[in-house]
Amino acid sequence: MARGRDWWVIVGMAVAAISAAVASFAGLRGLAQVAGWPDQLAWLLPVTIDAYAMTSARVWLAWTVGGRGARSFARANAIGAIATSIVGNAGYHLIAAGIVAISWPIVVLVGAVPAAVLGLTAHLHALTTVGHSEASVPAVRPRVRTGTDLLKAAREADTQHRAAHGGRPISRDGLRSALRIAGPKATELRRQLAAETDRKEASPRP
Repeated sequence: MARGRDWWVIVGMAVAAISAAVASFAGLRGLAQVAGWPDQLAWLLPVTIDAYAMTSARVWLAWTVGGRGARSFARANAIGAIATSIVGNAGYHLIAAGIVAISWPIVVLVGAVPAAVLGLTAHLHALTTVGHSEASVPAVRPRVRTGTDLLKAAREADTQHRAAHGGRPISRDGLRSALRIAGPKATELRRQLAAETDRKEASPRP
């Protein structure tokens, strides 16, 4: 029997998620401001990082979206987006506490986030599109040739070879090349053809 939902756990998760989102938003927005972003645009930094983290996590964890390559790429980027959010928040608090001074590498890295996320998102979308395209095309199974099919094809190849080479029977290597089969199978078919020829020659003519 399935257990009911534990609402204490659900409420706790919701409170923790909202608190983390608000705190992360404030820290990343502050980092954008100290890195020189205009106040009216600073909120875009946390939104960009968090949105990409959720998108990547969705593709990673939802098996109905994309293929194996897309999920692998999404997993790496989901972890990377979460790590970026953690580092960004830590960096802002270090700067706010006066432990780390704002410098040009920080300004460059913070400014590069939107362009990097845009490129990664486009690549992830392309991977999910390829995954859906591949999934929509039914797999074509190669036709399995039975022993009867191979023997029939061997007879045809032998007939063509005899017609082109003055009645000389096809060789083992000739069968292997014509039918694209392994050496042992070509040897077996060559023996069967030789046995059929011997029976025809030995049978009394009317």
